[in-house]
Amino acid sequence: MSVPKFCFVIHPVSLEDVARFEPGAKGKGKPIIAKILEWMPEWAAVHVTGVRTPDGRETEGWFVAAPLLPEQMLAFPREEVYARILRAIGIGAELGAQVAGLGAFTGVVGDGGVTIAERSPIPVTTGNSLTIAAGVQSLFRGAREMGVEAENATAVVLGATGSIGGACVRLIAPQVKHVILVARNETRLRKMHEEIAARLPCSSEYTTDVSAAVRQAQLILTATSSTQNVVEPEDLRTGAVVCELSLPHDVSRRVATLRPDVLVTEGGNMLVPGEPRFERVREQGREFDLNLPPRTALACMSETMVLALERRFESYTLGRGIDLAKVIEMQAMAERCGFTVAGMRAFDAAVTPEQIAATRKAARERRARVVA
Repeated sequence: MSVPKFCFVIHPVSLEDVARFEPGAKGKGKPIIAKILEWMPEWAAVHVTGVRTPDGRETEGWFVAAPLLPEQMLAFPREEVYARILRAIGIGAELGAQVAGLGAFTGVVGDGGVTIAERSPIPVTTGNSLTIAAGVQSLFRGAREMGVEAENATAVVLGATGSIGGACVRLIAPQVKHVILVARNETRLRKMHEEIAARLPCSSEYTTDVSAAVRQAQLILTATSSTQNVVEPEDLRTGAVVCELSLPHDVSRRVATLRPDVLVTEGGNMLVPGEPRFERVREQGREFDLNLPPRTALACMSETMVLALERRFESYTLGRGIDLAKVIEMQAMAERCGFTVAGMRAFDAAVTPEQIAATRKAARERRARVVA
């Protein structure tokens, strides 16, 4: 039986990120880079090999670049963006991929992958099911590390009306005392809250005021599609835990220097089974820098690999409404394939046990000063 194959659509998530895709772009100004990206055709950027389950199953795949920045994907005509994503998937299909994943903003633009899947030559997933499962696990792992009693805590979900945020609300609510839903569109937010409030097993409220919500919370999960900082150091409570599922990041880098008492973690990273290699196609022998530790991939990438390994060649996670049963099923499939939640990271660097201990200590000291 042939090895199942996948492809995954990638793109730079910031101006600084462009150099990972095209090293020659380093040092050039934003207007030049933006125009070059607009002109650049899609290409197979990375060949992925060595992904192997504990029972010996393997998959092979390609990361295909659709080189636009997030703000370009949001600003350009939707049909133009769709066309670029579909050309990238087409390249993967020509290489033998049997299922495609949508990375970063390619899974956000438009209707969350539904139109792309309808037009694609192969099944498509946004990878959001495994992203949600990994994010919620990471949030509560952080709570345990910081000694936060989740059952007595207030949790905030930023981007609550999005497909990821909405599912996270429903998975977080049974484990906390109170949940606050936050999003930019008040009409959509109010409607969502009216629909789910009675079914949530904890008390709840909603607001469009990010700062006011964050100031109340011990636990914060971010799942916005913002291209700007959303969480600022001035708003965070002592000893708070923030789990980021967004790319670009929602948490201001000022938090890293100004709030040593707060634990920030990137929630959507998975440890890939086997000995995975992410090799540049154009520069054979050179690894592509995923900006992650060895053997680590984003959860959305990992979901695409899991579907290939399980030979589930179907459009799995699409659209704005996420089926929680699929989140649970995908988590089980990922575990069966040997994928586990990766070690903690924040601001693109590992969070060590020593750093976690220092964060706990800083929180204790800050609380003591306030009491005094």
